[in-house]
Amino acid sequence: MICGDSQAERMDAVKIGFIGLGVMGAPMARHLVAAGHELTVSLNRSGLPEGLAASVAKNPAEVARASEVVITMLPDTPDVEHVLLGDNGVIAGTSPGALVIDMSSISPIATARFAEAIRAGGAGYLDAPVSGGEVGAKAASLTIMVGGPEAEFRRALPIFEVLGKNITLIGESNGAGQTCKIANQIIVALNIQAVSEALVFAAKAGCDPAKVRQALLGGFASSRVLEVHGERMIDRSFAPGFRIRLHQKDLGLALESARALGVSLPNTATAQELMNACAAHGGGDQDHSALVKALEALANNPVAKGDE
Repeated sequence: MICGDSQAERMDAVKIGFIGLGVMGAPMARHLVAAGHELTVSLNRSGLPEGLAASVAKNPAEVARASEVVITMLPDTPDVEHVLLGDNGVIAGTSPGALVIDMSSISPIATARFAEAIRAGGAGYLDAPVSGGEVGAKAASLTIMVGGPEAEFRRALPIFEVLGKNITLIGESNGAGQTCKIANQIIVALNIQAVSEALVFAAKAGCDPAKVRQALLGGFASSRVLEVHGERMIDRSFAPGFRIRLHQKDLGLALESARALGVSLPNTATAQELMNACAAHGGGDQDHSALVKALEALANNPVAKGDE
């Protein structure tokens, strides 16, 4: 395991292509420009983010032709496949020596296939999914989990250091970063489920959930999820930091990969069903802390009144 440190190679301004200027991608792109890199982007439906100084390409292939490094930050596996391998995809524009970095959260199995296709043309490939959500993207404090050869990781490390703080090479096989991200999403989902169950239980028993949360923050049950998402549940503040539908997707990847590995993930399956219930009731674009609503419905008792 290698973490970002003083051994990293330093690089001057790099021509970077960035595809996926969404909630997290846009602030990430701004950080790269602020660090002095020359950016070329392919636009999504929302257009060029306000204040982003970047050249605009017609398609991903054109982005790749203008870039030494191409970064993708997209919602799901089919989106990455289309951008990398589809018509006018990145693969059509990369040249030998280029580096493709996928920072999306997608299937480890598909990642290995994408890497093989990109490498066949002489370019390098890293899977580097992130954790930290919109807040981490804006603060440049993302956790970055990387799969791929160490030499390519060293080359990309100065770029990663512009975007995040906790940067780890998980393994030299492509897909290792995505596997780590799935593990991260399992832990986060089960923590949200645990906090939800505890607060629903306390509220149903007649206790003030805000005081229960405050007490638990001082003990062994304390966690970042209890601190941040527990407060969201009590305040009914479910504007998305990370959407339920995206966490649904990640847990689906976990269960798909578990089946392929012959691993049982019973609690992950339960968390997925609770998120499915929320999405079925129109909550797919709410923050994943809104998972509490499924448990509130089962208990016929809300943690607190009022919703955003």
